[in-house]
Amino acid sequence: MSTTTTVSTSAIDRYFKITDRGSSVGREIRGGLATFFALSYIVVLNPLILSGADSAGHTLGIPRVAAATALVAGVLTILMGVWAKHPFALATGLGVNAFVAVTIATHPGVTWPDMMGIVVVAGIVMFILVLTGFRTAVFRAVPEGLKTAIVVGIGLFIALIGLVDAGFVRRLPDAAGTTVPLGLGVDSRLIGWPTLVFVVGLILTIALMVRRVRGAILIGIIGATILANILELVFHIGPSVAPGQKANPAGWSLVVPGLGNVQPIDLSLIGQANPIGAFAHLGPLAAILMAFVILLSIFFDAMGTMVGLAREAGTIDAEGNIPNVDRVLLVDAFGAIAGGGSSISSNQIFVESGAGIGEGARTGLASVVTGVMLLIAMFLTPLINLVPFEAVAPALVVVGFLMFQQVTKIDWADVGISIPAFLTIALMPFTYSIANGLGAGFISYVLVRMFQGRAKEIHPLMWAVAAAFLLFFALGPIEQALGF
Repeated sequence: MSTTTTVSTSAIDRYFKITDRGSSVGREIRGGLATFFALSYIVVLNPLILSGADSAGHTLGIPRVAAATALVAGVLTILMGVWAKHPFALATGLGVNAFVAVTIATHPGVTWPDMMGIVVVAGIVMFILVLTGFRTAVFRAVPEGLKTAIVVGIGLFIALIGLVDAGFVRRLPDAAGTTVPLGLGVDSRLIGWPTLVFVVGLILTIALMVRRVRGAILIGIIGATILANILELVFHIGPSVAPGQKANPAGWSLVVPGLGNVQPIDLSLIGQANPIGAFAHLGPLAAILMAFVILLSIFFDAMGTMVGLAREAGTIDAEGNIPNVDRVLLVDAFGAIAGGGSSISSNQIFVESGAGIGEGARTGLASVVTGVMLLIAMFLTPLINLVPFEAVAPALVVVGFLMFQQVTKIDWADVGISIPAFLTIALMPFTYSIANGLGAGFISYVLVRMFQGRAKEIHPLMWAVAAAFLLFFALGPIEQALGF
């Protein structure tokens, strides 16, 4: 028995290059579990975002979306681990699914199959761009200083997500726009048991990290989850927002800890997308504009996330290259096709993978663990409800700190890099979008280098990307002018 275990472990080690990347099987398993806990909320949240009715009055159905969300995320994450061999998990991207939901709500002639068909079209174009080497070439054309800024910006973005999810930082309702957009708690005071869960989880995680305890992030998530479930059982806190009920600012942000209702598995959404429907109902120009918005979002969101996570995992070489980068990008592009084809919106590399990397994950074995857990979640969705946002949020704040540490590697004396880097770092959290931060950074890089008289240093692809982002930011006026 001992010999068999040694051989098996050695084979796994060689395949995933676990030792070569300074990791261990135990760390990969812990990292995979940490990533799963950090992103499991998407199985609950995605069905809520995509819950609206289309122009025909049809809905996708919450149980069907939940099942397909877990299935597609699990399969893609395992594929990323086994084939691309990186600790990157994939799941439905929050930016694209929100865009899809808003489009359904504001365009009377569009149905769910039509809209998901546009996601499939964008994914196919992305797949072609990867196969032709264009997407990889763009990645390599980005200056090193901007790549580092992407890491730092994503770190701040992750930390802000954690703080907002926990209710520690909240949006301030102000129709007149006279106050700052975010503030501490409610009326500058921290309230509610859920916020206490976050604070305790954060202190526990930091203490364990400082003491160099293995599994600090995962232990922090589990400890906060146990505390959350005890508090819910004792005080019956409930959600912060519930249909037909008054808002409860002291409630849980989304997932109320406890066992949910068992739902039958229904995968009938798979294959319902109609790639040509929107072109027929809205016209070619409007459909192309929608596909372009989705394409830019998945193109640059994933690239920025990939760079940030790979830097944090230490898998980028001295020249700034990521091993198997073409495979990573192909899986990500396929995620858009699979997500659209399953009517759950585009799947992409999830920034919450940083929780697993912070736990020590360095290889694809962690992704296999995360993927398997997602497939299990498809059958056991009630167990996901045991882990509220507030229990995972401390991990995101800590990971944000780890990624932010790379800010010292930016050459702040060179304004041609430091100004674009600053805009990239600032706009990712401030606009709640990785793509917006990238766009501001790329455009400003081209402009500042031009102002410096150093236009010859700009890679030709950076000109093209900056022009694409200019069009992206101008889409609102363009659509308004065309009457869309």
